[in-house]
Amino acid sequence: MSWSKLKQQLESFLCPALYGRVEYRATSYCYLPDKSGICYIAVDKKNVLNMSDITSPIRWYQSEQEIKNDPDIQVPINNEEIEAIRKDTKGIVPEDRLKVIARSRKISEYAKDILSAQASLSKSNFIVVANKFLSISIEESLESNDILLNILALVDRRVGKKRILNMTEKMKLKHPIVQYFYELRRSTL
Repeated sequence: MSWSKLKQQLESFLCPALYGRVEYRATSYCYLPDKSGICYIAVDKKNVLNMSDITSPIRWYQSEQEIKNDPDIQVPINNEEIEAIRKDTKGIVPEDRLKVIARSRKISEYAKDILSAQASLSKSNFIVVANKFLSISIEESLESNDILLNILALVDRRVGKKRILNMTEKMKLKHPIVQYFYELRRSTL
């Protein structure tokens, strides 16, 4: 599918409040066939997500330690996770330490997910992911670990007000760029 047709289809799925504010853009190099070009998403005429550039205004993480030490990341821990740690340690660890261990393990998993998502985003081809988005259900896109699929689903008109409002807790565990688009969509409700 050509870029113009793909862009037209993606923009036809934008929620009405974001139409004209969110744009999908691409550049290509006709004289450099080995260069794939650059794809990016603009909000209010500002490049917010550049697929191949780390200098976007959204925070990109270089290491697991950066994620672990970021005070803005809040990872909720439930009783089942604490019980799993208690079983692993055979009950010899103090109660307050169990929460610290559970939080640390969950943040490590979260950090690995974020780093792998960022790596796949920088290597991914926007057109391939956009075509996948158009061929799968909106639920699959929202539940995916792919940053780009999450973003495309969040700005989609098929995601209603009630669903957006119910996703608050789930969004705390997503990449900052996904959280940015979630807040953008919430601001339109």
